[in-house]
Amino acid sequence: MKDRLPAHVAVIMDGNGRWAAMRGLPRVEGHRRGAERAKEVITASVEMGLGTLTLYTFSVENWQRPEDEVSLLMKLLEAYLRREASGLVRNGVRFRAIGQTWKLPGGVRALIRDLEEKTAQNTGLTLVAALSYGGRDEIVRAVRKALAAGVEPGGFTEEALEGHLDTAGLPEPDLIIRTSGEMRLSNFLLWQSAYSELYFTSTLWPDFSKDEFLRALHDYRMRERRFGAVHAKETG
Repeated sequence: MKDRLPAHVAVIMDGNGRWAAMRGLPRVEGHRRGAERAKEVITASVEMGLGTLTLYTFSVENWQRPEDEVSLLMKLLEAYLRREASGLVRNGVRFRAIGQTWKLPGGVRALIRDLEEKTAQNTGLTLVAALSYGGRDEIVRAVRKALAAGVEPGGFTEEALEGHLDTAGLPEPDLIIRTSGEMRLSNFLLWQSAYSELYFTSTLWPDFSKDEFLRALHDYRMRERRFGAVHAKETG
């Protein structure tokens, strides 16, 4: 069944705050538990031989959260990168960050650059962290880059734009998973998700286990992707 696996899975990891609130815990505890789940899903992706996994880690809108929460999130991110870097290198994972990464704290930026350099030649799972990321912002920046590169309006094609997206060189996501019961993309991979299969679950991210991840992949395997075409059985 490996040939039926999606080449690229993207995950909107939602529900950390609600998970903590339901248990009378500080929101940061939900984020800590969420980081553990992220590691579990990354490990499962490596074991199954997935090509690309993108995690919506921190959105451009998240900067609007209380300053102390944002600060804690950045500290958690820095600690996670320090702690997990050697394991990612050892497991052949290629790490890549997308989004307005220049807005992140200097220590986080340095860790990202170092990890991207150390894993650049790896050939296993490509792990993409969407950090300070927004889909609309990405498209606007891509248009500006294309124009700056000399693309003329008359020659402005989809391919020209895609080549300047943060995700240039990566396959479009076959499957997008969103946890916590919300059923929207929330400004995530707007261009790339044109033909993505969507999987929604009411499970909050800190409770999203490897087993549910596998169920989402199984659900994907059962679907028929047509990309706007008609199935052969319907033309016979």
